[in-house]
Amino acid sequence: MTHIYKVTGMTCNGCKASVEKSLQSLKAVVDVSVNLEQSEAEIDMTEHISIKQLQDVLSDKFQISEVNTSKNLFDSVASDQHDKSQLRQLFPLFLIFGYITTVAILLNLKAWELSNFMLDFMGLFYLVFSFFKFLDLKGFPESFKMYDPLAKAIPKYGLVYPFIELILGLLFIARIQIPLALIITIVVLGITTFGVIKTLLDKKTIQCACLGTTLKLPMTKATFIENTIMILMAVWMLIKIYN
Repeated sequence: MTHIYKVTGMTCNGCKASVEKSLQSLKAVVDVSVNLEQSEAEIDMTEHISIKQLQDVLSDKFQISEVNTSKNLFDSVASDQHDKSQLRQLFPLFLIFGYITTVAILLNLKAWELSNFMLDFMGLFYLVFSFFKFLDLKGFPESFKMYDPLAKAIPKYGLVYPFIELILGLLFIARIQIPLALIITIVVLGITTFGVIKTLLDKKTIQCACLGTTLKLPMTKATFIENTIMILMAVWMLIKIYN
């Protein structure tokens, strides 16, 4: 008999291999096939294996659950619970955005100017987000290439991306080479946003690498919104500079 299960917490091929090896250690398991992008595991077994047995052989990093394809009166309740769970997972992202916005406002409170607020916001955004990526510099590229087209085509791009964010953050804060920094922002985040849109349209369940791999955030519309805000700010600033 073959069953399909949902497995969350996988961020790279190493995770995939670990899950497959762990599940194959069970005597009743004949074969295991893990789909990293869909976060699913197809298990061929000789007899029924409970979810608890499956979970027990997995690392605490991974959570396995049954895939329920049937529709019933409780689907809306389950969907609502899923939405609330995602909001809880995204809380660190909202909190960080709140901190960045508050600090950028306070820095410009006495002599308010929208342009300076935007530059400070963008600088703080890059500095904070690059910090979380540096916490797991080796693991970040694997997660990033799952949705960024350029990182997927050129793996080394994922390695240098945190440094790009760090440099852009310093340029904005120090007010150095602003036009160049704005252009790079539009290009870099434009490429990432294209990948995010494709991932959302394909309804893939993957981890967002915007805050690195330390905080396991799901890929949602929030990722698209944060990138879009930065791109719109960069476009607005460029228009203002060259007009």
